[in-house]
Amino acid sequence: MTIYIKNMVCDRCKQAVKNVLDAQAITTKNILLGEAEIADELTPVQQEKLADALKVAGFELIDDKKSRIIEKIKNIAIDLIHHSAEPARLKTSEIIARELHYDYPYLSNLFSSVEGITIEQFIIRQKIEKIKEYIVYDELSLGEIADKMGYSSVAHLSAQFKKITGMSPSQFKGVGNKERKGLDEVR
Repeated sequence: MTIYIKNMVCDRCKQAVKNVLDAQAITTKNILLGEAEIADELTPVQQEKLADALKVAGFELIDDKKSRIIEKIKNIAIDLIHHSAEPARLKTSEIIARELHYDYPYLSNLFSSVEGITIEQFIIRQKIEKIKEYIVYDELSLGEIADKMGYSSVAHLSAQFKKITGMSPSQFKGVGNKERKGLDEVR
C-alpha cells in the first residue's frame, strides 16, 4: 500500500517520516518524496493516529487524487531544482507531464486552481530560493549561478530575482540568511 504525504521536500523529510512510521509500528518498504510504500493496509484508527503523528512532525496525509498529483508536481520541481547536479535537458513542463502521465495543460490548470499560482511561478520561486542559497554560500559567481540554474544570462537571473524578492542579488548578499525560506514555505 502506498500512502501520500504532503510537505516532504528533502532527504531529511524522508528520514523524519520513516521515524514517524517506525514509532507507529508501521513497516515500510520504500520512502520517496511525497510517498511511502508500507507493508500492510492501515485500519481507520491507525490512519488517524498516523495522520496526527505526521502533523506533529510537520507533514500531512493526502487522501484525494488531485492533492496527490499537485504534491507530485511540487516534488518533481523541487527535486529538479534543489537536488539535481545540473540543469535538466528537457523543459520542466515536459518532465512533469512525462513523469505523471498527464497532459501538461491539465496539470497546469489543476495546479493553478488549487494553489493559486502557476507551475511556472512555483518553479521560479523555487529557483529563487536556490539562488539565495548559492549567494549566501558565496562559492559561485553570479554568472556561474545563472548557468547552473539554466538562465540565459546574469541580467535575466537578476531581473527575475528582483521581481520576486524586491532586491537585486547583490542587495540580498548584504541581507543574507534572514530572507531565506524553507522549501515547504515557498508559495
